[in-house]
Amino acid sequence: MAEIDEFLKEKQESGLLRNLRPVSSRHKGRIRVEDKEYIDFSSNDYLGLSGHPRLIKAAKNAIDEFGTSSSASRLLSGDLTLHHLLEEKIAQFKNKEAALVFNSGYQGNLGIISTLFTKGDCIFSDRLNHTSIIDGILLSGARFFRFHHNDGRHLESLLKKERARYRKALIITETVFSMDGDKCLLKDLVSLKEKYNCEIMVDEAHATGIFGASGSGIVEEQGLQAQVDFIMGTFSKALGGFGAYLAASRKTVLYLINTCRSFIYSTALPPGVISADLESIALIEDEPDRRKRLLESAGYFRDALKGSGFDVRGDSQIVPVIIGDNLKAVEFAACLREKGYWVLPIRPPTVARGQERLRFSLTCYHTKEILQKLIDDIRGIKI
Repeated sequence: MAEIDEFLKEKQESGLLRNLRPVSSRHKGRIRVEDKEYIDFSSNDYLGLSGHPRLIKAAKNAIDEFGTSSSASRLLSGDLTLHHLLEEKIAQFKNKEAALVFNSGYQGNLGIISTLFTKGDCIFSDRLNHTSIIDGILLSGARFFRFHHNDGRHLESLLKKERARYRKALIITETVFSMDGDKCLLKDLVSLKEKYNCEIMVDEAHATGIFGASGSGIVEEQGLQAQVDFIMGTFSKALGGFGAYLAASRKTVLYLINTCRSFIYSTALPPGVISADLESIALIEDEPDRRKRLLESAGYFRDALKGSGFDVRGDSQIVPVIIGDNLKAVEFAACLREKGYWVLPIRPPTVARGQERLRFSLTCYHTKEILQKLIDDIRGIKI
């Protein structure tokens, strides 16, 4: 308890203690917090599908038919026909043999990695990969190597030195990095995978629904579906729903059904969620203009801030503005809140010290008019 007290006191005195702030309403890119309305730049509802009438109707219909809960794990009586329909749709969407639904992205990465790889294997992970990936690697017991972010040369130097010592090897990366908003160099990684006899896994959480001809993600955009062994992603971002998936070979999916603890020992996602997830994939295919407008807006916003001298990263709908100081990032976010924008500072341990930032998560609700006013307001802040 003394350690907890000391931690809380230090954070409280420095003004850096994080607290939860309940949102009382959320509609079309705006949220209400403590009786004040803000334009929301912290949501991952990139395409605005979470409030789409078709998703809401699909969820309501499933609840009317099946109730509010699946009430058991998939290996007991919680395995609804809806789950299988969704998995068939994902496999088709990702151009893989089969798919398996997980209850969240964290549970997915934790279970997939730690089940498929173990002691005697090695895993090469991009340094900026999400915590769920890191935790899955640590749980696996495999030898863990980090390569510099998007640095194929560094990865190859590690592969040359280490690959031959281990039984199986995995290269793992996000396709759009959640804090930097940039894309991985997937073709380079696939080339190294083939050269050094590895498998490759990608996390498409922030790319699904946004990139590729059908909105499937970066793997589709670069035509690498056959070369990427394991395609993981979530429904809780651009798809506007909840849960996660793995698209892979049939034998991989069957093996996970029988061995993956985070899948086996979880109550299945409820029917309303599964039905909405199904409808979201159909919407991605039916309304491609949403992602086109989103990426155009993100490019406009990013270019304007760069032109004003800000350190801006990424090439996606995620636009980080590097502040480089913990307290200044908090103060900058507070100034923007006063002006009606809900944008949060990203600080250690989520990012490295000196890389503190504001992370602007753009959605289809952010029109050019909203973005231009935000740009002007950002330019006017002096910290």
